[in-house]
Amino acid sequence: MNPELTKFISDRAEQIYEEVRTIREHLHQHPELSYQEFQTMAFVSKKLEEYGIPYTAEVGDTGVVGYISNGNDTYCIALRADLDALPIQEANEVPYKSLLHGVMHACGHDVHTSVLLGAAKILNEIKSELPHSVKLIFQPGEEKNPGGATYMIRDGVLQNPEVRSMYALHVFPELNVGEFGYKEGMYMASCDEIHLTINGKGGHAATPHACIDPISIGAGLITELQQVVSRKCDPKIPTVLSFGHFEALGATNVIPEKAHIKGTFRTMNEPWRNEALELIENIIRNYTSALGATVDLNISRGYPFLINDPDKTNKLANRLKQHFGDDSVHELPIRLSSEDFSYYSQEVPVSFFRLGVRNEEKGITYGVHNPRFDIDPKALYFGIRAMCIAALEA
Repeated sequence: MNPELTKFISDRAEQIYEEVRTIREHLHQHPELSYQEFQTMAFVSKKLEEYGIPYTAEVGDTGVVGYISNGNDTYCIALRADLDALPIQEANEVPYKSLLHGVMHACGHDVHTSVLLGAAKILNEIKSELPHSVKLIFQPGEEKNPGGATYMIRDGVLQNPEVRSMYALHVFPELNVGEFGYKEGMYMASCDEIHLTINGKGGHAATPHACIDPISIGAGLITELQQVVSRKCDPKIPTVLSFGHFEALGATNVIPEKAHIKGTFRTMNEPWRNEALELIENIIRNYTSALGATVDLNISRGYPFLINDPDKTNKLANRLKQHFGDDSVHELPIRLSSEDFSYYSQEVPVSFFRLGVRNEEKGITYGVHNPRFDIDPKALYFGIRAMCIAALEA
């Protein structure tokens, strides 16, 4: 890699740091849920226009695609950030706290978007020296099925020009600011959603024999379903089945008519995924029927598992080590969290890597999807440099 070019990137990242920090704080204050990122789309579009970068808005409905040409538009590489926030009420008391009640950038997508805007500004300044043209993909709806990546692919984001490889980073509170994580090969799990409503027969709690209790049926069903993992799955296959929502609005003396249950199934083996989903459906239908209830069931197939291209990932890890030091770049284990970046990994070689944001001295230790999640803002500087380094793929 050209040492003068990488020094320029480092210097410019330092120079625009405060600007990017302001961008991140603005985005954090104005979060939008999946597929509703209209203001965020407009904000990103305005920034690209300020930087003199051609772009197309409303790709994937609420996404934006910018393009930096090095003069050769036969093919390109792509850098991706996600735009959406989560339905979480922020608990942080900071000047840039979310202004929208019940919505928060608790997964760091405001960071990803800010970092990519900062990298875009620098890459556009050195576009004639880039080894490839670069697509800048600002994608909606990462947090919700079917995944905004499917909409972007549908709208041709990997074509015209053809995307040959793709990179994305994600905040990682387990790593300190200034550190990075990578994992070649299979890294993250597939993710499917289970939504069911048990329809029973409500009545007085003192006469349970005259009712069909959806609460007791639901409780037993959740226990029964755990055998899918504990007794039907090969222990060598990473798998998890979890239920995070159980709502039945009765009272101390009222057995309700219905119970609503929501859960997630995740694994890293496609044949087992198909088998397990069939088992889950059969158990739900048979168990509820045997106890006299009916069920409304929706199993929403979600993201596939994410595979990082070994060659691209190892080369990127080596470049990061070269610029940030061997001790700052860590190989990570597999994770059963999921990412819709996996859809791109089914189409082109990708590398999805991690950006450390932790700072224990500042009390910045909370994980993503937590109402107290935050970052050490200096992570923006390291993220900008890392995304620019990814764009210098040889």
